[in-house]
Amino acid sequence: MLIAGLDLAAEAKGSALAVLDWSNNRATLVSLSQGVDDMQIINVVPTVSKLGIDCALGWPVEFSEFIRAHSDPNATGSVFDGTIDWRRRLAYRETDREVRRITGRWPLSVSTDRLSMTALRCAGLLSKLIDLGHDIDRTGSGLVVEVYPAASMRLWGFQFAGYRNSTEIRKALVTELLDVATRLDIASFADLMVESCDAFDALIAALATLSVVTGNSTKPPIELLSQAKIEGWIHLPTSNLKRFDTSYD
Repeated sequence: MLIAGLDLAAEAKGSALAVLDWSNNRATLVSLSQGVDDMQIINVVPTVSKLGIDCALGWPVEFSEFIRAHSDPNATGSVFDGTIDWRRRLAYRETDREVRRITGRWPLSVSTDRLSMTALRCAGLLSKLIDLGHDIDRTGSGLVVEVYPAASMRLWGFQFAGYRNSTEIRKALVTELLDVATRLDIASFADLMVESCDAFDALIAALATLSVVTGNSTKPPIELLSQAKIEGWIHLPTSNLKRFDTSYD
């Protein structure tokens, strides 16, 4: 079974795609590509069972409703609160609040942060995949699932502060991965992951996606399922990567 992790950026530059082969309870990193454009991603999709994307798959429902209401300057009966609490409701999705509850950290806001430029690219990519007939469900039940490498590493217990700007920290993280995940074979691409934070994040996205495939991830609760179909849902790993050799049997 092939599983992919996509570290998506607003442009091909800064985007990376990792593909894991999961078979016989062993994960082997078989490809790791940088600078991937939409067509390269689309060409890989038919070969994989699941694609984990490190990007918001949708916007908060309340934010979308606000944009629709605010787009008509002559509308009557639309009075917006404007307070900080109201703004926070529009800034964060329900899944962002769940990530905050579990990890203690807020994800970037897809409404108010530069992440929105990447999310717009992601929306375009998802529309192309749907047009090609792929099953896309923003809750993660279809081909695509939303993952969050930094939160995943936090839950796995890694010390990763500053890793995106430090080859030394990434080298230490790669070494730790090789030490603790005895059924993970990434040695062929170790140098690339040390050299490139995008390549490293793509691997972590693929491992987080593996957690989803093997049933070791958070899922949207039933009462939020309809909202998650619009906003997207971040699947966080519920198993400890340091027990990789037993957790995924």
